Amino acid sequence: MAKGVGKPRKKLPKELAVVRADNCTGCEACVEVCPVDCIYKVPGEDQPSLQSFVDIDLERCIGCSLCERWCPWDAIDMVDTVDIAKHVAVKGGPPEYVAKNQDRLTTVAQQLADLCAEQRAAAPAKKAPAAEKPA
Repeated sequence: MAKGVGKPRKKLPKELAVVRADNCTGCEACVEVCPVDCIYKVPGEDQPSLQSFVDIDLERCIGCSLCERWCPWDAIDMVDTVDIAKHVAVKGGPPEYVAKNQDRLTTVAQQLADLCAEQRAAAPAKKAPAAEKPA
């Protein structure tokens, strides 16, 4: 089991991974490289053993971008966490899966986006490096 499962996050990653389901072939290259096992296979409707795609558990994604780099079909995008809900809402997938899971997936994405916005607003502004003083 992945470290820290079930514990609330202290800090969200700057970006999270989103699968564009219509481009995903279900090859599972991303599943093999994910260090936190947040990518799971979704079986297809007509032929579950042959048709599939993957989806990402956003609550576990750490934003490492390994999945994006390893995907041979360019089906994974790294998205700014504040904008994640917009991308999840239009990512596609088998109609039955989308109908069954869309509300849950977009709700989680919106919660993460809101939390990220709160964390960014609360973070102190980074100071510019002090200019060197002439001697």
